[in-house]
Amino acid sequence: MAPPIVVQVVVDKPLAQGFDYLWDSERLGHPPAIGRLVEAPFGRSSLVGAIIKVGSHSDFQIDKLKSISSLAPLPPLDPAALRLINFASQYYIHALGETIIPTIPQMWKKPENWEKIPQKLIAAEDKKKKNAQPEPSEGLIKEADLNEEQKQALEKLRQCSSNKKEFKAILLQGQTGSGKTAVFLNWLSEILGDASAQVLLLVPEINLTPQLERRVRAYFPDKKMVVLHSGVTEKERGIAWHEAMTGKAQIILGTRLAALTPLPNLCAIVVDEEHDPSYKQQDGIRYSARDLAVWRAHDVKVPILLSSATPSLETWLAAKAGRYEHIRLDQRAQGASLPRVHLVNTRDPQNQYSPGDVGKPQGKSLITKTLAKAISKNLEDKKQSLILINRRGYAPVLSCAACTWLSKCQQCSSYMVMHKAGALTKKPVLSCHHCGLAKPIPSHCPDCGNADLKTLGQGTQKIEDAIEEMWSGARVLRVDTDSSRSSKGAEELFQEIHQGKVDIVVGTQMIAKGHDYQNIGLVAVLDADGRLFSQDFRAAERLFAQLVQVAGRAGRSGKEGQAGGDIYIETQYPESAVFQYLLRHDVDGFLSHTAREREEAGLPPYSYQALVHAEAKSLDKAIQFLSALKAQLKSQGRISSGLRVYDPVPKAVMRVAGTERAQLLIEADGRKQLQEVLELVDRELRANSQGRISKTGRIRWLIERDPIAI
Repeated sequence: MAPPIVVQVVVDKPLAQGFDYLWDSERLGHPPAIGRLVEAPFGRSSLVGAIIKVGSHSDFQIDKLKSISSLAPLPPLDPAALRLINFASQYYIHALGETIIPTIPQMWKKPENWEKIPQKLIAAEDKKKKNAQPEPSEGLIKEADLNEEQKQALEKLRQCSSNKKEFKAILLQGQTGSGKTAVFLNWLSEILGDASAQVLLLVPEINLTPQLERRVRAYFPDKKMVVLHSGVTEKERGIAWHEAMTGKAQIILGTRLAALTPLPNLCAIVVDEEHDPSYKQQDGIRYSARDLAVWRAHDVKVPILLSSATPSLETWLAAKAGRYEHIRLDQRAQGASLPRVHLVNTRDPQNQYSPGDVGKPQGKSLITKTLAKAISKNLEDKKQSLILINRRGYAPVLSCAACTWLSKCQQCSSYMVMHKAGALTKKPVLSCHHCGLAKPIPSHCPDCGNADLKTLGQGTQKIEDAIEEMWSGARVLRVDTDSSRSSKGAEELFQEIHQGKVDIVVGTQMIAKGHDYQNIGLVAVLDADGRLFSQDFRAAERLFAQLVQVAGRAGRSGKEGQAGGDIYIETQYPESAVFQYLLRHDVDGFLSHTAREREEAGLPPYSYQALVHAEAKSLDKAIQFLSALKAQLKSQGRISSGLRVYDPVPKAVMRVAGTERAQLLIEADGRKQLQEVLELVDRELRANSQGRISKTGRIRWLIERDPIAI
């Protein structure tokens, strides 16, 4: 009698172990294979899981084992994809099952539909062929049309990737508007000369994908491209993922969720805007898509290109140390000069309106006199203006002038933001940006009955109103997540800007990233200080990157020798290093300055960090839970000179949706040392928990490696 076939399956549960099942090859129609997706009975129901081991032995009685119910009509995940997911699971201290299964689109996790899927794929392919229309494409710049600097950069890239099957990490650092995209797309065209080659192209945000998609189509009209991000429907994503994992799609364009897609013939990776914090996942497994992309390129021995105008400190230092190749583009592609930077000191009375000034707004001006004059001149020159304020809504807080009432959220330790009618609902509302609670705006103060309620601060809607009042003849457009959720999507809003249907654009950081605007003459940043002072040590680095990005939207289409537009930054602290380095467009100077500060303070990348998060019904319980963990590490002699465990503290936003949140920071001088202590913490916590909820106190906990915000 043939020995039984036992497969070990992991499921999407916070459980460290796999589960043994019997495999019946005759009934299932296939032999077992590691990486296969299966349906397995689990408790009283059944779950979708992945096979991680095949054998004939089990620690349990064979006749007590349940059998695999069915298998997905999919080939097994390829070995390289399994190595990547296994590494992510170990490095980010996350169970293997809850790392693998979330990477698979929903369409493939519904066993009741598995029989119908093959027909669905054929029908979708037939429909695509029947309705085939030329896809929109734009922005093709052939190699012959590149400027000298771009051609040299392209040649260096080709030299870096000339050895087939060799890992190379390359930083392409270029001024905004220097044509980095044209360089890397021309580089990829050579790699895609191989008919089976696949390339992975990552972008930080969904709203950058359509523009890059059109450009990629212009370069590769005959190559199959799929797009993967949270904005596509589940069916579209399921089909696209299948085409990628079976090798049919050659170009995989997507946001961070595309980073873990199985790609059997991967030959190159590009991470565009590699510095962007959006590459860090903020729920579930808290991975960095950029860091995993570098590990993946190293594992399968292919080149990876990291592109940015303002590289992250980690990437820039790796390039300076020679671990990454460093290619630079220091001129704008068409030769226009960089934008002139103007710092508007809001403490200086000369920049403010005086009572007798001509054109003084009726109410209190939300825009300085200096900036208003510049916008008026820009309108006269028939150029567009871009106004950035990084806060959506009308006003961040509603307050009572008679007592101390403020529009606090009942469920969170934050304030509810006032939104005008039409942004989120048909009526004006107070909305919490953390838990989503929305309430009608009170007609009077809930505490004292005073009807005179005032708004504090300003958001995009309030600035939009002020601009419409000051320049009544101008066409004003607001671009933020509220406006892009309503009748028009973000892509339509950006098209209006590109087509010149708008004079003044008001928006959040959505407008600052990666867009190739053709007629922006002026960029203004309001309330820049709001992001300068923060408990997060990366605040200055992020603000600098954002200011360089938004400044780069001005004067991009200017030709040789033309002025590159103007950027006005309103600040109370013009002497700050961020603004002083920006005045000189000195990215390297700012990064050197930041590196010295971090080294002196022993902060990343000169140390390695992790957070243990705890959530409970009361803050005391969460703090006690983390304090006990620290005491345990101390008693085991784990805290040494090279490893620091700080006291637990409440999170910056302490309460969200009625749950109190605290965190414990663990910091080590070496990556290995941190890994060892985190694995120990994970084992200790799991021993006293069901999944990731402690048995005593019902505290929900999570370990986050390399946090980007503390």
